[in-house]
Amino acid sequence: MKLQRNGRSKALAIGAMALVSSLSLAACGSDDNTSNNAGTGSGTGSSTSAAAIACGKAGSLVAAGSTAQANAIDVWKTNFGAACSGSTINYGGGGSGAGIQQFTQGKVAFAGSDSALKPAEADATKAVCTGGQGINLPMVAGLISIVFNVEGVDKLVLDGPTVAKIFDSQITKWNDPAIVALNKDAKLPDADIQAFHRSEDSGTTDNLTKYLAKASGGAWSYPASKTWAGKGGQSANGSAGVAAQVKQVKNSISYAELSFAQTNNLKSAAINTGAAAPVEATAANAANTFAKAKIVGTGSDLALTLDYATKDEGSYPLVLVTYEIVCDKGNKAETLETLKSFLTYGASDAGQKAIGEAGYVPLPKELTGKVNAVIPTLA
Repeated sequence: MKLQRNGRSKALAIGAMALVSSLSLAACGSDDNTSNNAGTGSGTGSSTSAAAIACGKAGSLVAAGSTAQANAIDVWKTNFGAACSGSTINYGGGGSGAGIQQFTQGKVAFAGSDSALKPAEADATKAVCTGGQGINLPMVAGLISIVFNVEGVDKLVLDGPTVAKIFDSQITKWNDPAIVALNKDAKLPDADIQAFHRSEDSGTTDNLTKYLAKASGGAWSYPASKTWAGKGGQSANGSAGVAAQVKQVKNSISYAELSFAQTNNLKSAAINTGAAAPVEATAANAANTFAKAKIVGTGSDLALTLDYATKDEGSYPLVLVTYEIVCDKGNKAETLETLKSFLTYGASDAGQKAIGEAGYVPLPKELTGKVNAVIPTLA
């Protein structure tokens, strides 16, 4: 198959992350809400115990955007749909850029984006958010795995400069001295590197390139962007697309969220950050990085800043947060209750636990508490 080539004034430090959450669900308040009991439901790689979800009036939500959170949305919509008869969530991927575009065109109730709205994008949302504008609600946290399929290699260590040079075609062989120096015990083949990147505008690409801009020592000469700028390599659509290519193609490498690495049984490289030991791509190590994230949004906007250049022991640097972008005011009346109910479930302890079982990183309770304080104010 032929592939395309190609603050807040006082930033709030997020508290330490809890990876084990309680099963109680937070309800979204409405005088005429009705609650149904959800039996044991299973989504993509997750299961939840019976729990009450405050359903509100039945409705259908259409949403689109980040493919990084697609597996998380699958888990949530399965459990939510099982509890709330008549309510459905239709989520289309297409990438963060496409999701924001559809949101500003008024085609979706919310958009998923792995990058917070830029000022121009926020301004554009005012046309569809009557009397308000789009805000960023962090809902899904994860880590970006540098996934690889290298013949004879089970463990791989990379660092910022080496990752940058691989994805910019400056390093083209697996036995390049720079890779060998980081992997003295590995039998690296004398084989061409087959690097894959995202073909569409992607928040995952944006987060990867933010890391490269901070941690590559200048090896990545491009600005952080949703649009791929590196030289060479091959492209594929969506997180699922690049993961599938790495699974199929020997001596390949790409970047995808941990859930996609797990689903495809792909190996993930450890990252040499300058800490005493290379940091493995695990939820616990990503949690250490999220614990020091800061809120830089104002008012009800909860956009975060992350330290991609962390050298703290056990802190995995390649992390991302997917925001659900919604109108603070001006949401469609017919779907507002369903929107609030669905978001409340996603930000609840049970919702976060469910996606944690599917390869994501449960958000710190201090942050989900702030999200759950904003949701009832949506109008």
